[in-house]
Amino acid sequence: MLVLFTDTDTDITPEVAAKYNYNLISMPYSIDSKTTYPYVDFDVFDAKAFYDGLRKGNLPNTSAIPIERYVEYFEPHFAAGNDIFYVHFSRAMTATFDNMDSALAILKEKYPERKFYEVDTKAITTLSYSIVVDIGELFLAGKTAEEVLEWAKVEVDKHTMYFMADDLKFFKHSGRVSGIAGTMGNLLGIRPIIYMSTEGKMVSIGKEKGRAKAIARLIAYMDELGDDVKNHRIFIGHTDAMALVEELVVALKEKLGDDVQYEIVNVNPTAGSHCGPNAIGLCFHSIHR
Repeated sequence: MLVLFTDTDTDITPEVAAKYNYNLISMPYSIDSKTTYPYVDFDVFDAKAFYDGLRKGNLPNTSAIPIERYVEYFEPHFAAGNDIFYVHFSRAMTATFDNMDSALAILKEKYPERKFYEVDTKAITTLSYSIVVDIGELFLAGKTAEEVLEWAKVEVDKHTMYFMADDLKFFKHSGRVSGIAGTMGNLLGIRPIIYMSTEGKMVSIGKEKGRAKAIARLIAYMDELGDDVKNHRIFIGHTDAMALVEELVVALKEKLGDDVQYEIVNVNPTAGSHCGPNAIGLCFHSIHR
């Protein structure tokens, strides 16, 4: 039997995970020395309350999962004679996967016949979500692990997300974005435009003054890079920014028509700790990232 895993940094909720038979690995965040594991320490993510807390001054930190916790996730399935297929957020963004590799090395000695497959989405949040959902659909359609791995070799880099950040102090605190100037100021209304590179890193590729121009630029990237966009899933990810979501939906319909299908996704708190509130991103199928 093949057991599927993903993690909470992909924006997936327990309800969606259950639809596709994914087991969830919870990625923690800490505020004032209190560590929280999403969907372990709470059942439903209250995005409004979390991002309001960031607006009021909370500055979360994130941390790697220890080796022992990965063993706790994986060993029961190996012990039961099952193999594991894990679709996860970007290795390039964290040291947590070094701990996972150490855990797997320990488990491989105990269960040498067991197989562990993985797909690195080279992404985080809603872009990862898009890939996780597509892979979930492939498995529901009866595809094998090997067939999904072949799909991922091509399709991972055809899932693209461009997003706008609002408050730069969170990125400055986390240090997760390359090419972003620490002096780029909120008082000037400058919004950095960021995307996930093929190396799986968040990279600032430009800036716009004002949210309206920033949203227009997200649409422009979709127009330039989109590949059969309307026949693939479109996702709008946000960090408690529904007013911006509504603006982006209007722009999306103007470009693709009122019949365009899209899904709105709340960015999970662990990843949201890095970008802060009022961020919004557009995820679409593309010719390349």
